[in-house]
Amino acid sequence: MNWRALWLRLKKRLPALRDYTPKTLFGRSILIIAVPIVVMQIAVIFTFFDRHWQSASTSLSEGVVGDISVVLELYSQNPTPQGLLYIQALALEKMNLSVGVMPDETLPTSTHSSFNSPLDRTLRRSLSAKISLPFWFDTNRFPAYIDIRVQTGDDIMRFIAPRDKVYATTGDIFVAWLVAATLLLTAVVLLFTRIQLRPILELAKAADRLGKGLDMPDFKPSGATEVRQASEAFIQMRERVSRFVAQRTEMLAGVSHDLRTPLTRLKLQFALMDKTPELDAARKDLQRMQEMLEGYLDFARGESEAESIQLDLTDRLSELAKQVVPKDRLADLSISGVLSVKVREQSIERCITNLLENAVRYANKVWIEARCEGDLILITIEDDGPGIPKNFREDAFRPFNRLDESRNLNTEGVGLGLAIARDAAQAHGGHIRLADSVHGGLCVELSLPRSN
Repeated sequence: MNWRALWLRLKKRLPALRDYTPKTLFGRSILIIAVPIVVMQIAVIFTFFDRHWQSASTSLSEGVVGDISVVLELYSQNPTPQGLLYIQALALEKMNLSVGVMPDETLPTSTHSSFNSPLDRTLRRSLSAKISLPFWFDTNRFPAYIDIRVQTGDDIMRFIAPRDKVYATTGDIFVAWLVAATLLLTAVVLLFTRIQLRPILELAKAADRLGKGLDMPDFKPSGATEVRQASEAFIQMRERVSRFVAQRTEMLAGVSHDLRTPLTRLKLQFALMDKTPELDAARKDLQRMQEMLEGYLDFARGESEAESIQLDLTDRLSELAKQVVPKDRLADLSISGVLSVKVREQSIERCITNLLENAVRYANKVWIEARCEGDLILITIEDDGPGIPKNFREDAFRPFNRLDESRNLNTEGVGLGLAIARDAAQAHGGHIRLADSVHGGLCVELSLPRSN
């Protein structure tokens, strides 16, 4: 039998348990601990009531009913007032039963259901087994006593028995202690589970801050050994990433510095030379080289050294749109909500500027919309240009990549416009997504975490 195929068929038919289980580690930990405890408590209670409590209550009920049958037999042998007095004294002293006779009475027709139904069932079975006369009982009228009545001819003999003689009261105490112990154990589990999960939550916060390019000066490994190992590995990873970025930035900065000097000399020499078509072409090539050099340096630097500040993009986005997009080509600018983010100012401005410049370069009209959606700020830039086919959209973000078909996003650049923009977005915990625009061109959606 193919057990794997059988399991896959059952898995498709049965509802997915993950839809009904907690999603957090804390919730799942509590579930893992709580389910065995609940199952164990139910098993203990069932076993206790089925074997101990039921058997004890049955024995007590049979004992009281046996005493009642003895009293009925004695009264049937001597139904005189003197005999009744003797039976009452004997029952009260030896059996702890209060006995009385109600002449010319009949059994009540009303029944009183007890909250503790096992007591009624046990007592009814015992009375039916040992007493052949009609009977009636009430377990609810008196809190500490049980009223039992038996029809003897024209009279009714009434018995008042203490409840603890018929019913094992230790069952309630046992259940109460069991519930109290369960609640106490659950409280202890909740407390210690939260304490154990706190280092994991701190590690998650530190990873989130690192993903947004924020510093983590107070983060220290803590908690269990495994969590400490993960925290130490995370700190080492952060140091390696920081060292790599610093080395790359220093290398590109050095290359840029070394190349700027000969480029400046060439510019000066070209400025002193007579203007010719060949010289103009050389000047354009020189300007192109300088732009490429600045692009390389911007991509390598990524503004990682700047500090994050609280920034409202409402006015800043409007200013950038007016600076980059010509007035006659800006079809619509819609900004709604408070666009409050914590970002590195120059980095996020470069990101938005690159996206706007790409739209302006390849389209006649540009539509800009910014809004808040949950915990995110969404900035959508649409155009009516040629767009980018779906199979080329991921390649458009690759550094130094230049598209040959459809729309070349970096015809005048070096293939770093979208790469710099996405790096800046991801450094702030955001993302850039490309899609088809309703206006026929490209839709670029920039999402950033909202800061309260």
